[in-house]
Amino acid sequence: MEQGFPIIRVEGEPYDRGHQYGNAAQDRITVTIEAYKMAFAHFAHLDWPDACARAQAYMEEIEAYAPEALAEMRGIADGAGRRLEEILALNARTEIMLTANICCGCTAVAVLPELTVSGHTFIGQNWDWISAVKSSCVLLQVKQPDKPDFLTFVEAGLLAKTGLNSAGIGLCANALISDQDRGEKGVPFHVILRKILDASRLDEAIAAVILPSRASSANYLLASVEGEAIDLEAAPPAVGYHYPLDGFLTHTNHFTSGLSGIRDVGLTVFPDSLIRDSRAYRRLKRWPGKIDRKNLEELFRDHVNFPHSICRHPDPQKPPAEQIESVGSVIMDLDRGELFLSDGPPCTHAYRRVSLRDET
Repeated sequence: MEQGFPIIRVEGEPYDRGHQYGNAAQDRITVTIEAYKMAFAHFAHLDWPDACARAQAYMEEIEAYAPEALAEMRGIADGAGRRLEEILALNARTEIMLTANICCGCTAVAVLPELTVSGHTFIGQNWDWISAVKSSCVLLQVKQPDKPDFLTFVEAGLLAKTGLNSAGIGLCANALISDQDRGEKGVPFHVILRKILDASRLDEAIAAVILPSRASSANYLLASVEGEAIDLEAAPPAVGYHYPLDGFLTHTNHFTSGLSGIRDVGLTVFPDSLIRDSRAYRRLKRWPGKIDRKNLEELFRDHVNFPHSICRHPDPQKPPAEQIESVGSVIMDLDRGELFLSDGPPCTHAYRRVSLRDET
């Protein structure tokens, strides 16, 4: 595998984009599949054929919500020489592992223009997940004929994760687990993420979360180049929200919006979520003067409560399959359409710049 996360650039209609993606990322998609064979077996006690069969139950909901996303997945499968149900299993991996009560321990922030040196809107996060996926990740750059272009940092074979688009919409996400997550029919988390990146306005991005029947809980931190942001805590039956009352938002892996009828299960998995959220909030709140990108890099390198810190590292007390770390870190300047990515934990990897406008 090459050093760093490769950039894969695709364009055209949904199937064509998917086919280009699958063909270019074929080796890394194999790594992704092998990682999730291990994860499904360890966390959910499912072999790969059973996981693929379970994933097919979401196809009807995906077709109704975002038929272009299903066309992209067909293209990915054909381009990579894989079966569609395998690509479905990757994109429904959150829902397939619901019964295992396992979630990634991400820390996300958004900072509005009134607090930044440049007067720009910034959004970013550390993406914490199993170490096995490190060599499967890519930065996907997508050109679309009738929707915004976008950049997203994601495991190869999945549709989308953290990213920004040419309409100035930025997206970060955190896993949440509630007692209402029962693996019932609905739209999978990663398909919703993909739909958000098609949004031309912030309200369209919000609608992508609140309108469908959701198959799992998740947190969606959204921001706009117009200097607005909102945080949506979504469970299968309801959505709560936060506004940036102090000019910024932070979120980790627990519910804080007071959704009624929801019991938070995630804190039993990641009690450190409370520490990471408090730490991110306090650092942004007390930063002297205006905030710039370097301040955010420093925040994402924070090691308080190591190894379960904002910059997360493998815990030697855990078995190999449960080793979780900051696989990568992303900071996005929505005004410039720029994404800054660390190719691993940000404490040991410099951030590199990629622009939506980059062609090569």
